[in-house]
Amino acid sequence: MTRDAERRFWRNVPRARPSQAVVPGPGQESVWDYPRPPLLQPDGRLVRVEFAGVVVAETRRALRVLETS
Repeated sequence: MTRDAERRFWRNVPRARPSQAVVPGPGQESVWDYPRPPLLQPDGRLVRVEFAGVVVAETRRALRVLETS
C-alpha cells in the first residue's frame, strides 16, 4: 500500500479504541481518545526545556498537540 493510500485508509477508519489498547486509569490519557483531525489545546502548566543544564525555553503558555494513534 502506498503512503497516500495508507493516509486515505486511516482518515476513513472510525475512531474506536482497538481491543488490544490498554484502557487508561484514573488521571491518565490515551491517544486513542484524542480527536481526528488533531487538536491544539492551551496548557498552563510549566514547560521548561533544558539543554546541557541550561534553560533554553520556559513558559506557562504552552500548546499541546492532541493527535490520535
